[in-house]
Amino acid sequence: MKIKILGLLLLASTSIFAQKKKVELTKPKLVVGIVVDQMRYDYLYRFYDKYSDNGLKRLMNDGFNCRNNHYHYASTVTGPGHAHIYTGSSPAISGIVGNEWHDKVENKDHYVVDDSTVNIVGDGRPNNGKMSPNNLKVTTITDQLRIASQFNSKVIGVAIKDRGSILPAGHTGMAYWYDAYSGNWITSDYYQKELPTWVTKFNAQKLPETYIAKGWETLRPIESYVETEADDQPYEATISGEPKAVFPHKITMASIASSYYGNELTKKFALAAFDAENLGRGAYTDFLAVSFSTPDYVGHAFGPQSKEIEDVYIRFDLDIAEILNHLDATLGKGTYSVFLSADHGVAEIPSFLRKHNINSGLFTGSDMQKKAEAALVAKFGEGKYIEASDNYQLYLNHKTLKSKKLTTTDALEAVKEVLEKEDGIYTVVDISKGDFGSIPTYYKEKLNTIYNPKRSGELMVLVEPAWFSGYTKGTTHGTMYAYDTHVPLLLYGWGIKKGETTKNTYISDIAPTIAQLLKILEPNGNIGKPVSEALKKSKK
Repeated sequence: MKIKILGLLLLASTSIFAQKKKVELTKPKLVVGIVVDQMRYDYLYRFYDKYSDNGLKRLMNDGFNCRNNHYHYASTVTGPGHAHIYTGSSPAISGIVGNEWHDKVENKDHYVVDDSTVNIVGDGRPNNGKMSPNNLKVTTITDQLRIASQFNSKVIGVAIKDRGSILPAGHTGMAYWYDAYSGNWITSDYYQKELPTWVTKFNAQKLPETYIAKGWETLRPIESYVETEADDQPYEATISGEPKAVFPHKITMASIASSYYGNELTKKFALAAFDAENLGRGAYTDFLAVSFSTPDYVGHAFGPQSKEIEDVYIRFDLDIAEILNHLDATLGKGTYSVFLSADHGVAEIPSFLRKHNINSGLFTGSDMQKKAEAALVAKFGEGKYIEASDNYQLYLNHKTLKSKKLTTTDALEAVKEVLEKEDGIYTVVDISKGDFGSIPTYYKEKLNTIYNPKRSGELMVLVEPAWFSGYTKGTTHGTMYAYDTHVPLLLYGWGIKKGETTKNTYISDIAPTIAQLLKILEPNGNIGKPVSEALKKSKK
């Protein structure tokens, strides 16, 4: 009898062991990619003491923190940032050279996700729906996941900005973005012919109207916001037609994204997508790509030393905590993977720096193009020498050059001779030929990967540190300097070790790291390397 009972116990224990082994995950149920639009690396630590234990601190302390993470190219703006986080590529290969560019083959200007062949799906301004990933010439990690699963994995991109959702979702995923005129989330018929019921129900809540009624006040007493300067600064821009850039702020439908409510709305919509689409609850790994656009709108207007940016990040930390807690409750802690990074950093407002005796300045409007055109006319006679200007790049008019028997080098030397004398301009280089002169190797490497023959200008104006092309109030980004290139990279969850590194990592390393995590092929334009020290030993 004892032998029989012992046998039954052994059988039961073997069965339990087999069941445990059977359900052991070999891949995460879900990958969540979080991109913050305009998050400098130092924000992780400047506001650290005000963060909760379950948001950014959880990612930093329980995950893997790449503390020396930079952009590997010199055009730090939103479209390319989102594209290359998800492709591991560079502007030269992907074709995503800026938020806008002049197409030299078509001889017309393009917006990064414009597509005249598609139409809006949902209630909003029609042109806001004429968007798709068609301009992206390479695959994303989300595309590779879909291909690897025979398109059974679900991929959903969410952002207030169209480019912040479309580019991460790739060519084969689903993307939703926000229409500021109607207050609705929309998509285009590139993806589907009508909105899912859950999106229609979400829009019917009319959350933007409730935010407008509340206005924007600081989460904590404003006197406790000691990591930023006094609220009333003359060099901050205003929102919603306000007379001064100070708390409390009035909110309108058009300015939802310029207040912390933009993050709140994005978080709610992303969680609604997660719930309604049953992400992470099927037989295949799913992917939720969420971009928080609000920090960029707020950062541009008020700058990185503002009470507004401090309030946004204190609240953003709570948004991250809510997302993680929801995933824990639904999928189980340790069953999903997360990465968090940013599409670019941001410069200090020049007036703030000058107030503290730090050299800084800006170029307004088309100053640089006008100065370059004038230099060419003075040197070679009347004519239109510059076809267009964008992303600090000058697109030369080759018909004019040919008629005057001039080369790109001739144009470069003429422009350099004049612009290098200007305060705030470091030099001018020929990115079409890789002619970078005697600039430091570190910056040459960032310039080497941005020239696309069809979409880039031939000459690039390099401004001095703390200078930029922008407006007289607020600030911007887009240069090759650390304040624009140094952004967070946090990896967390299934398959990720706890730890940190101060070794160089790059934005292009994110996609191949996720590819290794998922055991799938990296995107077809990838140039990055996996952050292997962040990954746990592979399970077969």
